[in-house]
Amino acid sequence: MTSLYSIPLTFNDGTEADFGRFEGKAVLVVNVASECGYTRQYAGLEELYGKYRAQGLEILGVPCNQFGGQEPGADDVIAEFCERNFGVTFPLTSKANVLGKQQHPLFAELTRDEDGQSAKVKWNFEKFVINRGGELVARFPSAVEPDSEDLMEAVEKALL
Repeated sequence: MTSLYSIPLTFNDGTEADFGRFEGKAVLVVNVASECGYTRQYAGLEELYGKYRAQGLEILGVPCNQFGGQEPGADDVIAEFCERNFGVTFPLTSKANVLGKQQHPLFAELTRDEDGQSAKVKWNFEKFVINRGGELVARFPSAVEPDSEDLMEAVEKALL
């Protein structure tokens, strides 16, 4: 498995880094969209970030327009929407594909199963929990709320 830490990222403000900027932290990666029935989860994600950030949690929102065209805006419009409507302070990447030939390398790694096959993202707001060692330790479907007991337990374990 390729190290997640070497995967390049472009943030919504145009800055570039690699996933290694999160080395030593637990990370919750979420593919997000502004016009989805799950969009209200931004508020819960921000609450989760506020609760666990000091303990080493990072949340990385990855806007994606591949599910129902529910993220049509440009990066600056997305960032402004998230801040204005939900007070989002966690980092967002530039819009990216989570499926197909143009799939972002981060999602290629996160969706690879033990047999090297892809376990495709099914919809907006899927959640991937990565521990401090850079290993994917849990994955949750869109309907799992940020304050769900299972997700919070996975985050707490990832922080150990």
